[in-house]
Amino acid sequence: MDFLKMMKQAKDLQSKMGEMQAELDRLEVKGTAGGGLVTVTLTAKGDMRGLSVDPSLIKPDEAEILEDLIAAAHNDARRKAEQAMAEKMKDLTGGLSLPPGMSLPGM
Repeated sequence: MDFLKMMKQAKDLQSKMGEMQAELDRLEVKGTAGGGLVTVTLTAKGDMRGLSVDPSLIKPDEAEILEDLIAAAHNDARRKAEQAMAEKMKDLTGGLSLPPGMSLPGM
């Protein structure tokens, strides 16, 4: 009987993981740099969905500054995406904390 209960729990967890994966695809986070002049939008999985650059930054002689701001905005969004994913995992696992570098299958 315990084995059947464990199998049901595993199946329930697998179903919840699938639902969470779909939610992470829909969840978007925005990272900004330069006081909001550059905005990067990522999914919680880290896929880039959008990039916004204030027109005042588009000057040929300032390309390096713009490139740095885009990288900074992307990194800001990536950190937010990782935080969102960690929160979803915490919800899914009932607060169980996984060691760094360890994740559930499919993550």
